[in-house]
Amino acid sequence: MAIQPAPAPQTPPPAQYGPHRLATLRTTLALILREMSTTYGRTPGGYAWAILEPLGAILVLSIGFSLVVRTPPLGTSFLLFYATGYMPFSMYQSLANKIARSISFSKPLLQYPSVTWLDAVLARFILNALTDTLVTILLITGILVALSHQSVVSLPPVIEAMALTMLLGLAVGTLNCVLVGLFPIWEITWSILTRPLFIASGVFFLYDSMPPLAQKILWFNPLLHITGLMRSGFYPTYPATYVSHLYVLGVSLALLTLGLILMGRYHRDILNR
Repeated sequence: MAIQPAPAPQTPPPAQYGPHRLATLRTTLALILREMSTTYGRTPGGYAWAILEPLGAILVLSIGFSLVVRTPPLGTSFLLFYATGYMPFSMYQSLANKIARSISFSKPLLQYPSVTWLDAVLARFILNALTDTLVTILLITGILVALSHQSVVSLPPVIEAMALTMLLGLAVGTLNCVLVGLFPIWEITWSILTRPLFIASGVFFLYDSMPPLAQKILWFNPLLHITGLMRSGFYPTYPATYVSHLYVLGVSLALLTLGLILMGRYHRDILNR
């Protein structure tokens, strides 16, 4: 009696692939909800602190410098001038610092096969980018309304500045996530190295008012381009000709590519430490 060959395995219908395609989305959303509950849900005031903290910093800068000079470098409002410089810097700092701790924050969950390091990074990026964007809109809109500011806001430069800030924060945070995981001392080293960044990013001065030598050095700081671009959207007479979108984009993509490559190579070593 002839032996019948075993039937060839059938390809499962396309519907069976659906859960696999949505796995990353479900995992990322779950991590976002966990981040919201742990970061904002356990603190008295919750999201109120996300607004009060930058507002306090802007008020301190405005009051302090108003006692020294009569008018800000641009316009007549100290609040608006420092808000347009501080909020992009604050967003970058928040994104870079939060993303740099993505692995350590979600390390217990990363032991599950369905949760990857990319899910952890995306969850922190999405939540903090949305939160910081909302805080920026609320604060600056509130300042414009409170001061009855009549200037016409140009949205394209503002949107570009916010987008470049998010990309730069994601890039630096991803690279630092690898470096901190491999070399824990890097977190302290990076903190020390970037302390002058607040001064060098044009938060309370204009690039155009600096001496030529300082301009040549500070031009290589991507955040200086972002703050200049942000202010050009609120001050129509401020040209900000030194701003280079291509430079900020190039630096951000280079750092992000390097961070993703290193993370893909060493994420298991980081988790096993």
